[in-house]
Amino acid sequence: MTPAGNGAPADFLARMTARGHLRVAAAREHTTDAAVTARARAQTPAAPLRLSPEGFDLIAEVKRRSPALGQLADAALDPVGQAGSYAAAGAAALSVLTEPEEFHGDIADLENVAAEIPAVPAMRKDFLVDPYQVWEARAAGAGGVLLVAACLDRPVLAEMLDLTLDLGMFALVEVFDDRDLAHCLPIVEAAGSPVEPGAARILLGVNCRDLRSLEVDFGRFAGIANQLPESVPKVAESGVATPADAAAVAGLGYDLALVGTALMRAGDPRTAAGQLLAAARDARQ
Repeated sequence: MTPAGNGAPADFLARMTARGHLRVAAAREHTTDAAVTARARAQTPAAPLRLSPEGFDLIAEVKRRSPALGQLADAALDPVGQAGSYAAAGAAALSVLTEPEEFHGDIADLENVAAEIPAVPAMRKDFLVDPYQVWEARAAGAGGVLLVAACLDRPVLAEMLDLTLDLGMFALVEVFDDRDLAHCLPIVEAAGSPVEPGAARILLGVNCRDLRSLEVDFGRFAGIANQLPESVPKVAESGVATPADAAAVAGLGYDLALVGTALMRAGDPRTAAGQLLAAARDARQ
């Protein structure tokens, strides 16, 4: 997808993609490619994403705001404390929003979470459109990045995925429909296998929220499940709010769920995350 012109993009995904290009241009005015590359190379290797033998895992998200639902946390949010609750519940990875306008995210949140909770990889969740942003993520200590297939032409997706793996991070490649899947699957399958048993390098995520309209259709998980390859761990994104939801996606063959809003709204995020994990793992028995 190319950047928007003078007219505002009509849909949310196009708007976020266009803003992503603007943010890269602005970042390069302050930090050169050489500087961000050097910072990334100087980082201590990130913790690998390890999958539990219990058959289901959680990517738990720190998110200040939802474009669809509004504010989820006030200015007093402690991202490290929130992420620490998730880690204590057994989350396999910590997703941290860094998009500033619609999600009120900040790359400083990612940097702080990665520094304070080094045993659990922190994933940069954003609308990434340029390899520069992968370097930025590693420079902030990220152990993974989200790559939204619909935002990226094939050559750029392949370049960003290769770079992610070269930097020792994992990639969550996100699709919405069979068109996205056809677009990215050859690249995903060509990228290789895990470095070691039980450690995932590439995940394939299905977002049941249409990022163009922001509408959620939980039935999309079932509709596309039989098209997903067995060789790549599968992630259910958006729409998982309750233990019953977690059990349902586990029953469909998903290996992980990415959950943000429900955990941000929970009075006790550690307990809520634990309940999601327990229900999904019971469904796998």
